[in-house]
Amino acid sequence: MRFDIMTLFPEMFESFMASGVTRRAFDSEQIRVRLWNPRDQATGNYRRVDDRPFGGGPSMVMMAEPLWLCVQAIRADGPPGRTQAPLLFFAPHGQVLSHAMVSDWATAETGAVLLCGRYEGVDQRFIDAHVDGHISLGDFVLSGGEIPAMAFLDAVARLQPGVLHDPDSHAHDSFNPRLDGLLDCPHFTRPEVWQGQSVPEPLLSGHHGHIERWRRQQSLSQTARLRPDLIAAARTQQKLTPDDEACLAAYTFARPVGKSEL
Repeated sequence: MRFDIMTLFPEMFESFMASGVTRRAFDSEQIRVRLWNPRDQATGNYRRVDDRPFGGGPSMVMMAEPLWLCVQAIRADGPPGRTQAPLLFFAPHGQVLSHAMVSDWATAETGAVLLCGRYEGVDQRFIDAHVDGHISLGDFVLSGGEIPAMAFLDAVARLQPGVLHDPDSHAHDSFNPRLDGLLDCPHFTRPEVWQGQSVPEPLLSGHHGHIERWRRQQSLSQTARLRPDLIAAARTQQKLTPDDEACLAAYTFARPVGKSEL
């Protein structure tokens, strides 16, 4: 799949795509990325892409025309299918990025055009005419859309076949349907004792049934303590078993996560 990124700072993506395990998705071209700078489409000696807002205000607004010309260049580049790729805009008012959304995009054949805004925002006329979807990382404001775009690409890239060392690894991630949308359990590694704290006994038992039961209980307790909304959603969707409910009823949430009493 291909993602075309409209950004005034294309250099921000170069190290991102060359680092970490997700670089495999870019090196193999399972995910192809094209970077487009709207300034290249701007006219005049200064190739201006922003101007003062009508009505006044403390900052600048990205102009519609350079963005429109950039979109036209993207649509004209590559196969005819690029004309069908949706244009996504990263903004605080967007739909919060979720595992379900990422999973859908991980298998989307057309990919998308990603608009990274800057300054006070983007001329609303361009948004109304050309943006197909809005994505947010949460209820806060960043300096631009580049970091959300990287987060989006990273989440999509790690779901591509062969990117993670263990192809089943992401199935145990927080929010995954395999975990019924709950948070993942705590994890431990060597040494067995660190600063007086021991690895929970069930993980050392070698008994797969006991280990899986402990992990499920820890997933439930950690989710109930940190994200009770996910427990409510799992109940609504009837994903919790009687054993799950018994675990939740018995757990005292003042206890530190990671103890082996469960």
